[in-house]
Amino acid sequence: MRNKRPLYLLILTALLAAYYLFLGIYLNKLGYYNQESLFYIEKTKILFEGLGNRLKIMGLTSPMLPFYGTFIFSFKNSLLAPVFASAIGTAVLFYVMASTLTKRSHDDFYLLLILVVFVLHPGMLYTACSGKSIYMVLIFFYLFFFHIIRYYKSNTTFHVSIASICLVILVFCDYKFIWLTLFFIPLVLFIAIQSLNLGEKETIFRLFKSFNSPALRRKLINKTFAIYIIIFILPLSSVMIFKMLNLTHANDLDYFIESPYATWTVLADRMSFEQATSFSHYQSYQISPLVTASIALFCPMIVVAIYLFRHNTYETLTIMAPFAFVEFLQIKYDKIFLSYEYFLIFLILSLLCLILRGHSHDKQMHMKTILSIVVLFQLYTGYTFLKHSFIAEERDFVNVLFNPAPVDKQAGNREMADYINTLPNNGRILIDDAIAYPVISFTNHVQRLTLPYQETYLSASEAPEHYVSYILIATDTNPMTTYTQLNYRYIPAIKHSDNNLNLQKIYETDDWILYKVF
Repeated sequence: MRNKRPLYLLILTALLAAYYLFLGIYLNKLGYYNQESLFYIEKTKILFEGLGNRLKIMGLTSPMLPFYGTFIFSFKNSLLAPVFASAIGTAVLFYVMASTLTKRSHDDFYLLLILVVFVLHPGMLYTACSGKSIYMVLIFFYLFFFHIIRYYKSNTTFHVSIASICLVILVFCDYKFIWLTLFFIPLVLFIAIQSLNLGEKETIFRLFKSFNSPALRRKLINKTFAIYIIIFILPLSSVMIFKMLNLTHANDLDYFIESPYATWTVLADRMSFEQATSFSHYQSYQISPLVTASIALFCPMIVVAIYLFRHNTYETLTIMAPFAFVEFLQIKYDKIFLSYEYFLIFLILSLLCLILRGHSHDKQMHMKTILSIVVLFQLYTGYTFLKHSFIAEERDFVNVLFNPAPVDKQAGNREMADYINTLPNNGRILIDDAIAYPVISFTNHVQRLTLPYQETYLSASEAPEHYVSYILIATDTNPMTTYTQLNYRYIPAIKHSDNNLNLQKIYETDDWILYKVF
């Protein structure tokens, strides 16, 4: 039976992936989309069908690795590619965690516990079925902390090297994780102390002994510096090289995090914050130090995780590092709401601690009872945090998941795209995909669109009669109308500069107006 456990695990993973795909496709057919998945769909369509130099699209679209993950599944159906990526990616995360557990314990209770979380927890369903890139963040967050904690036990730099690679990938999944390195700087000293062969067990005595011996002090300094290089040089150098690529091809070091043409987060985060804070009853729980209390309420299993490592100073400090990281994000990005992703990392971290230490606890009956109650409680808090999120996409997901009914959030974009699909193939259309990427993601013929990445876009916006047959304009009721040049102010301005230009309104929705150029 034990020899067949890997086979059973593979079958279970395949069934879990099928379950996620069924739910994800079902929600997609009901009309659920989010800004991130639509952004990736639009960029993928440009790569496959667009005209002109697409090198900037291929190399500078951010986050880079989630975009490539979606790109891989785009050959059959680009609209479902993000769902396939997130569903299969989340199933892979389950397999990685479950296989780690089965190598350490043959108690199926803990495997069942992980399975319940992956099947029923609203946060994991959101990760798997929404088409967002959270799955990739969670995979490499798990692997990073797994290898860091393994290093404390094995004392081999192999695990530190692998952790450094995982951190690089994590940063290219979500750039904000570069700040996680700040909270590992003091930990490196403890890691170096741990690696010294000393008789003392307590950290403070090991530190005292190291500093009072010239030979040990020199060895400690060398080891500390070496571990700093192993952990941090690869992530920091990778970011610097990528920034130089941005400077070379876009004339801006921070193009990948500040341009709406490179990343979906710039406008999406700004819009969600502006919409939420516009209400008179606005009151955020995302205020430090309430964030830490919210994390403990969302995932009380993290308290159990800290309890399991209560006698291990290094592991405990490592588990606490993400708390400081999230508090730092809340302070630094005070105009951006913490997304659900930053709460889910604590769920994954607590499961990691459970995998490594839960099965070895002395009082297994008590531990299993507590964990069962905690997991059931977390299913409720997972739903509550999504239901009352300040981010509309997160609320929309839980609403459509538990109240299956067609949603029309993208109805206007799809309606305009359907009309564009009926236009003659030889008619070029001027569109600014900084805000119009949802419309483009539903169109069938991207090659007839004139977009900002093309050299002719600027000329077409100044003299449209020479380059395009149609112009897509954002109405004054479009919530993102101020973030594009092609808005309701564009028409009077362009007519003022060219008296011979004739424009005719041929189709209109709440957010868009399509003009024909004569």
